[in-house]
Amino acid sequence: MAKIEIYTWKTCPFCTRAKQLLDMKDVDYTEYMIQGDDDARAKMVERTGGPKSVPQIFIDDVHIGGCDDIHALEAKGELDTILNA
Repeated sequence: MAKIEIYTWKTCPFCTRAKQLLDMKDVDYTEYMIQGDDDARAKMVERTGGPKSVPQIFIDDVHIGGCDDIHALEAKGELDTILNA
């Protein structure tokens, strides 16, 4: 199974929506709650190569993007393939 990491804020509706999709897929993921943690946010931005918004999602250390990106993969039928790689 893929290693999934997601950077979030507690009050972010897009974070909730992305996590709901992952929960629906019944996959384990590591959540990094970075709200108020400037060091953690800086690490996230370094990993993303620039994007500062949340959520930011990584699957097997590959930057997938945010909520819209993971839902687009699902809509194209590609998310399951990536998750089961």
